[in-house]
Amino acid sequence: MAKGEETRQAILSRALELATLGGLSGLSIGRLAEETGLSKSGLFAHFGSKEALEVAVVEEAARQFVQFVMAPALRQPRGEPRIRALFDRWIEWGQRPGGCFFVSAIAELDDRSGPPRDALVQTSKDWLDTLATAARITVTEGHFRADLDPEQFAFEVYSVMLGFHAYRQLLHEPASLDRARQALERLLSSARVPGASPR
Repeated sequence: MAKGEETRQAILSRALELATLGGLSGLSIGRLAEETGLSKSGLFAHFGSKEALEVAVVEEAARQFVQFVMAPALRQPRGEPRIRALFDRWIEWGQRPGGCFFVSAIAELDDRSGPPRDALVQTSKDWLDTLATAARITVTEGHFRADLDPEQFAFEVYSVMLGFHAYRQLLHEPASLDRARQALERLLSSARVPGASPR
């Protein structure tokens, strides 16, 4: 990796940490310059505008999410074990300081138009598609019912994570992790082939 790319990567890693804790709106090239010890002009050369910086942060979050959640989970056996791994890694990602960047960004960008929202929408759709695809594979493996609606399954898994984030970050509910896992178990049980045991 070239030095310029290493510098940009270091900037984005710090920017993502700040955005996860304080939101994208609280992130500026000036503040990021203070946090990284770089000049505003140097940072501007990397991103050009606050909007471009926000897009880059969403893309960096997606890159880290793939690395932390998806890549390890996709190494697990196909079917229910992989779905469990995707959920477990996602829950672990959501327990970082500030919670899940994407859940927070949804609340911040849902009524804002522009490239940062577009990047977030695409990332969210990609993740939902990953969950739905994992459900389809689980049907193919014979773990889930043949009449399962994969998109509905993805919606419900996603909804569990939204609830987990609210319970943990907003309500500081000690039982949030247990409730999320119970919700997943009920969802898996309802999706399984009748009489099948948990995998």
